[in-house]
Amino acid sequence: MRKHVGSIAWLLGLVVMVACTTSAQIDEPAEGSSEELSAIDSLMWRQPDSALAQLQAFCNSPEADSLDEFNGYYCQLLISELLYKNDWGQSNREELLQAVAYFDSLVREAPHPPLKGGAQRAGDSKKISNPTPNLVFLTARAHYINGVGYYEQDSIVQACAEYLKTLEVMEAHFEENELVKKKAIFMTYTYNRLMELFSTQFMLDPAVECGENALSFCRIEPTSPEAVSNNLYYLGKQYDKMDDIDKANWYYGQALGELTNTDNLVYRNIISSKALCDYQTGYEVDSSLYALKTALSGARNEEERLTRFLTIGVIFTEEYLYDTALFYLEPVFNNEKDVGSQIQAAECLRIIYDSLGESEKSDVCVRFLANHKKSEGENKALTSKLEDLFKTYTSQKQERQVEIEREKAMKIVGGIIICIAVVALGVIIVVKRRSKTLLKKKQEEADRKLGETERQHREELEAERQTHRMQQAALSGRLKRSNEELRELRDQRRQQTSNGLPKQETQAVSFNDEPICRLIMERVNEGQFKAKIDCELYKSYALDKQQLLDLRAAVDRHFGQFTLWLRKAYPKLTNIDIDYCCLNLLHLTYADVSALMQRAYNTVVRRDSKIQKILGSEKPLPVILMDLAHNHSSV
Repeated sequence: MRKHVGSIAWLLGLVVMVACTTSAQIDEPAEGSSEELSAIDSLMWRQPDSALAQLQAFCNSPEADSLDEFNGYYCQLLISELLYKNDWGQSNREELLQAVAYFDSLVREAPHPPLKGGAQRAGDSKKISNPTPNLVFLTARAHYINGVGYYEQDSIVQACAEYLKTLEVMEAHFEENELVKKKAIFMTYTYNRLMELFSTQFMLDPAVECGENALSFCRIEPTSPEAVSNNLYYLGKQYDKMDDIDKANWYYGQALGELTNTDNLVYRNIISSKALCDYQTGYEVDSSLYALKTALSGARNEEERLTRFLTIGVIFTEEYLYDTALFYLEPVFNNEKDVGSQIQAAECLRIIYDSLGESEKSDVCVRFLANHKKSEGENKALTSKLEDLFKTYTSQKQERQVEIEREKAMKIVGGIIICIAVVALGVIIVVKRRSKTLLKKKQEEADRKLGETERQHREELEAERQTHRMQQAALSGRLKRSNEELRELRDQRRQQTSNGLPKQETQAVSFNDEPICRLIMERVNEGQFKAKIDCELYKSYALDKQQLLDLRAAVDRHFGQFTLWLRKAYPKLTNIDIDYCCLNLLHLTYADVSALMQRAYNTVVRRDSKIQKILGSEKPLPVILMDLAHNHSSV
């Protein structure tokens, strides 16, 4: 499964390899652990390949045969971790599951299940009442690597449960200020794995939450000079999937700002995604392609080259430059190992082959997509299980936090009570040593001062009440006056609206009676265009150049040369933008414009957003244009 989740999985794998080679402080070994295994563990975080060779030699030595139960399971955990860090499959699956249960039992103080025949386990007499931080960390590592094993077997739900259990163990036994150094790196990697898992299933809100947590731990202990930028980049990718282009662009910009070196894969990934983002928001295609081809020229291997090819091919497909798009997309479909990238390439190629009439090649893409597409029911069931797991983890985490805060508050209250008791006891001792006469005088003086304080307090309270009553009276008068002014203003607005309405209706009817306008509306009514239907199926309804010119002429006749004024007032508008504006004066839907202009539905939506930004308003585009037209024609 790890090789089937796209470039996200590959790059997040890079994060852990860097984390393994960091110079983070290594904790002391767990109590009772073998010196040889502890040394291999320490080496693993710096040089996993060398550590694997040493562990293989150790397992073949006589010392391995004499390990006690704790070190036997410790050894199995190291085997699983080192196999993963050296990109090997998990070959000791059953032994690892036993190690997970063993470490869990020590941390929970749970007794081990009896051996066959009723024999007693060696570890039963060594239950740990207060597990050390290193033992807790070993337990969390066991759950994490167990999740990796489930993920390799495509058991997504079990993998997610183990990653969440990893977080639960760490957060239940460590204070926030203790999650530093190696533990912070481990938390970063665990949250990144969850972000990858949720992102693959398009559970984008949990993915963003996990990405934000990963970023916070990465800032505590960066795993590499590019680590913070990489985390920001993947957060941007999640917003990109949500079609929140502005938020995605912000994260890409932040990621670029964190980089000090641009000669690396992270930089090329960021500028590639940002270029595609810019294209989607209406920037010139040439500038986006230039940035993508610059990143392509810096590709270090075939996998990166195919990743860049896919992005460039998508843009050429959107631009209907099918021959050029084929040059980039066919190598991705035929050679890419990542199924997610192949699926994206196949979807574009299917559209191109259908347009070019190459039905055999199109059928190949259709069959490929059908073979790799889960049923809607499977997707919903999987997503529902993952959502339940994440909600359960989140609610339990909140409960733990509430309990921790309650315990802290009780400790503070207890400390205060103890302090008060000590002070009171001291006062009693001092008072008893004084004479009864002095005690009586002090008591009388105390009573007198207390009486004066109470009188002062009553006077101050009465003064505050009087001030409050005066403020309330003044506020009541201002509210009455404000309500009267508001009613008068509403009456004036109703009168103005009533007087101005007939003229607007007369102008709209006159424009709609134009022959070209009636033709367009007849096609819209006849076609009943749908948003999810390929616009090419409505090709017979498309407007030709002369009809678009007739529409401009009609607009100019009824709105005082409006198109000429619009071009002059907003020079960033292109000829196509002007055509879109004219169509929007007829209050057409995105689906209508898509069919009449023969542009993809998403392209029409982006064009609408682009024109809104140029015109400087967030109102619906037909409302903006009709207001501008009426204002211009009335001048």
